[in-house]
Amino acid sequence: MRATHCAGLVAATAIGLSLGLAGPARAHGGASHEAAKPDSRPVAAQRYGANYFPNIRLTTQDGKTVRFYDDLLKNKVVAINFIYTSCTEVCPLETANLVQVYRELGERAGRDVVFYSISTDPKNDTPEVLKAYAAKFGAPWLFLTGRPEDIQLLGKKLGLLRDRDPGHHAAQLLLGDEPNGQWQRNSAVDNPGFLAARMGTFFGWRDTAPQKSYAEAAPVVGHNGQRLFVSKCSACHTVGEGDKVGPDLAGVTKRRSRVWLTRYIAEPDALLAAGDPIATALFHQYKDMRMPNLKLGAGDIADIVSFLEGNNRP
Repeated sequence: MRATHCAGLVAATAIGLSLGLAGPARAHGGASHEAAKPDSRPVAAQRYGANYFPNIRLTTQDGKTVRFYDDLLKNKVVAINFIYTSCTEVCPLETANLVQVYRELGERAGRDVVFYSISTDPKNDTPEVLKAYAAKFGAPWLFLTGRPEDIQLLGKKLGLLRDRDPGHHAAQLLLGDEPNGQWQRNSAVDNPGFLAARMGTFFGWRDTAPQKSYAEAAPVVGHNGQRLFVSKCSACHTVGEGDKVGPDLAGVTKRRSRVWLTRYIAEPDALLAAGDPIATALFHQYKDMRMPNLKLGAGDIADIVSFLEGNNRP
């Protein structure tokens, strides 16, 4: 995404990431890796290691300077995405969704896989801004910024940023097993349970705890409004189960008019910019969190509102 424009959502399809090979076996970003030693790792790991990934300096939300390859990637299993904090479209949904994925992973999160979110707007996303952004969502992983040219190089190497549109990125989650040289892209806004399961399959985790039977699976979602709520809204909202990042929407169609709800779902950024009193109050009540503009069509918005009407609770 540009620092002023977000990309649309990516299809929830996992695809292999083909990384191009770059130059001689040396570090990028002006830093040297350790002296070359015989490498007994798999061929893919040798190819996509210190000779490929830039060892640029990045800064965490706590102001600590780290090297991308030496400190964040080497010998680690990782999940990486790109965001920027002033995004009014998909970035908030991405971050809220990944918080749910992190929780789904339980003890594996931070231990068996390390999460990183990297800003595509380093000029504005200072460590202080990133720290406040992470706190809004309750995201416990590292948020990183750096020099614009270094971020662009890194995004290109990871296959997540485009040369012709330096500020552009899609809502993708890059999974990486650096020791074995295995990489894969997934949608960062896919169902959290599916993403967590996908990570387990890709990284080869074997759970010994008993799992639920398929007979206990929840019914397949049929109503389009319910499907949209689950896929687009449930990372931030519930219906009758309490607040999350945003408010519990139980009874919302009794508190707000259908006209206002329809417009707010369609263009929440425009309502907030215009000083709409309800949008402004919600913004301040929920830690200055912006409702993302998901570019939904009129029919989909009507279906979501109908779903909420059908789930009004006392």
